[in-house]
Amino acid sequence: MDTPNGLVVPVFKDVNKKGIYELSEELAVISKKARSGKLTAADMQGGCFTISSLGGIGGTAFTPIVNAPEVGILGVSKSEMKPVWNGSEFEPRLMLPLSLSYDHRVIDGAEGARFITFLNQCLSDIRRLVM
Repeated sequence: MDTPNGLVVPVFKDVNKKGIYELSEELAVISKKARSGKLTAADMQGGCFTISSLGGIGGTAFTPIVNAPEVGILGVSKSEMKPVWNGSEFEPRLMLPLSLSYDHRVIDGAEGARFITFLNQCLSDIRRLVM
């Protein structure tokens, strides 16, 4: 998170047990805490995967670097409308560039590819996120 005091990386615990609405509420709370400089060391420990977003700043892609002891990081760039061929004509589509980096000592390359493909499917049909 980009704050007036610099970059901080708060950790969301038990994400696999939470829904999109609960995560959204938690994001609002932790963002406020981060911007006011009230995050504790415990708020920033215990992560295994990071999501890094440059979307608010711009840019079309970047190479995120995995921070040990984490095993992966997803880079999210700025979305933009682009023409996409549907087989018979171009249609405007909102495109969101994603970059995935992972520790190959822990994650097999094929699993990484399957993960980014699954994530693409979820983001392509927003209904999947609320189910």
